[in-house]
Amino acid sequence: MTAPHPTRLRRLPPVRRRRRRAGGPVATGLSWLYALLLAAPLYYLAVSAFKTNIEIFTRPFALPEHWLWKNFRTAWQTADLGRALLNSVLISAVAIVLTLGLALPAAFALARQDNRLARAVTGTFSAGFLIPPFAALIPTVVLAIKMDLFYTREFQMLFLPAGALPLSVLLLTQFMRTVPPELVESAALDGAGNLRLLASVFIPIAMPGVISVAILQLLTFWNEYLFSLTITGTAPDIRTAQVALPTLISDATDFGVLTAGTVLSLLPVYVAYSLASRRMQEALTAGAVKG
Repeated sequence: MTAPHPTRLRRLPPVRRRRRRAGGPVATGLSWLYALLLAAPLYYLAVSAFKTNIEIFTRPFALPEHWLWKNFRTAWQTADLGRALLNSVLISAVAIVLTLGLALPAAFALARQDNRLARAVTGTFSAGFLIPPFAALIPTVVLAIKMDLFYTREFQMLFLPAGALPLSVLLLTQFMRTVPPELVESAALDGAGNLRLLASVFIPIAMPGVISVAILQLLTFWNEYLFSLTITGTAPDIRTAQVALPTLISDATDFGVLTAGTVLSLLPVYVAYSLASRRMQEALTAGAVKG
């Protein structure tokens, strides 16, 4: 094979730099445009929380003339958001722990096997995506009644992981398949059993994937409305924030109060996402590089 001439090698970098300079402003402009499209609804939601109905409809994107902080207090008291947010935090936290507790061992087993049984089990988990959530509503209600857990938070905590398992198992399996076989063999030679392999080798290496699954499922559990309304119900002591917010809607809805309640319901999940988003970005970047 003929080695490339040194002169050609010296010419390549300037060409690449020119291409980078030509595409740089366009890519930057498109990035800013995309960021503005995402930020516009959030800005509208945030400023509307401080306005009256007249201001929301006549000056939708202008800053409020008078910052109505009382809208947050009214939303908090009218919808009893304090208790509703605690219920959402409790249900989401327990559901995430159960989801990871079931998905991690399943993904560990599937990642270590490459036979027909493992492929059949993976296909079974993939088939879970074909079932629309509303199709499981009536059977779920019947099951809750049979278990004497209808209108309870406990059944919601047990039900949510069942719907989250297919995606969680498939994602974690892909992350665990990146564990080097040499490392697994070395740990096995040191006497590590399956439990120690999972805890000391697979989970630390797949930790970005674990964080990603936790964030994705947190967003799903937190924003879940249909099953929360049907199974948990509207009683103030057990309803979630998503079920409590519609109580702010009436024939004379104050949209400033409604948007203030929406902002309050988004704050906990936004804080959780901000704390873990860096690990999730690292996981997605690592997956892109490996791909």
